[in-house]
Amino acid sequence: MPKQAAGILLYRRTANGLEVLLAHPGGPLWARKDYGSWTLPKGQFTDSELPLDAAQREFEEEMGSKPGGTFVPIGTIKQPSGKVIHAWAAESDFDVTTVKSNLFSMEWPPRSGQMEEFPEVDRAGWFSIEEARVKILKGQAPFLDRLLALL
Repeated sequence: MPKQAAGILLYRRTANGLEVLLAHPGGPLWARKDYGSWTLPKGQFTDSELPLDAAQREFEEEMGSKPGGTFVPIGTIKQPSGKVIHAWAAESDFDVTTVKSNLFSMEWPPRSGQMEEFPEVDRAGWFSIEEARVKILKGQAPFLDRLLALL
């Protein structure tokens, strides 16, 4: 069975139009990447956890606070890696200056034998749909279209 992840795509309406919240992966492998590297806050779960519960838990772990709003399913997408992402949209605001992510460990520098800790998410931002299309990982872009269809 493929790995499964669940996430939440927050959106808000501003004077400039619709904006979505995206997260930038932390760690040295993503540090210099911008376009095509942002993601909705999400994470893996097992069959023992309901996908929406996992999406809310992962949002809190990666962003530092619980997501608000009413969660509306926007479907699933199979990623090029084979992972399946289940997603929900919710209208809510989030202060990106308060991001406080949990940490992960990896060997860094490579083959050094040293383990370092990095935040899963190093920053977050609000983007117009047009900006989000160039920022988001290509395999997650259909969630933007699904949000627009929902609204």
